[in-house]
Amino acid sequence: MIRAASFFIIILLTSCTSISQFGAGVDITFDPRTIGMQIDDTIMQKNLSARLALKDKKYFLSIQSEVRDGNIFLSGKVDQPEEKIKITKMAWETNGVRSVKNTIRIKGQTNFKSAAKDILITSQLRSALIFNKKTKARNYTLETINKNIYIFGIAMDQAERKEVINEANKIYDVEKIYPSIYLATELSRSKL
Repeated sequence: MIRAASFFIIILLTSCTSISQFGAGVDITFDPRTIGMQIDDTIMQKNLSARLALKDKKYFLSIQSEVRDGNIFLSGKVDQPEEKIKITKMAWETNGVRSVKNTIRIKGQTNFKSAAKDILITSQLRSALIFNKKTKARNYTLETINKNIYIFGIAMDQAERKEVINEANKIYDVEKIYPSIYLATELSRSKL
């Protein structure tokens, strides 16, 4: 009981941010979601993070989750493929979930050289989105695994969605791009 109380105090303390930020680093000035949607997503994310940590405390640091309009995006590393399946199942069991995108890696399946290349690819795309005036880089989560780029986020319109994918296509040595980019007009909890 004391452990659970301590854990929730830590979560509350780590979620304190400035006035322009809400929850897990969502900048509300650039986020097209309503405040209610942002609150719902933050509650879902905190709920999932707490359940993962209660299942196994190593997941608190090794697994990252992000929620956008009820869509859960998972990343990080686990030791066994069975763990990845369990975490995916837990994400799907979260109240209000619409979809789960899982890019969790299994340790030992990549070497240092490929991990360094993946980090370089992600950094190049992140920089390209930041410097491109037609995109809002803050609205995207990027993950590169074995030269495959996974893009999660919200585009203000179809033109921005195309621009993000075009920037990813310009990066050398990328094998495949997996975009999960929602349009701001598509974001509605009533469209289930």
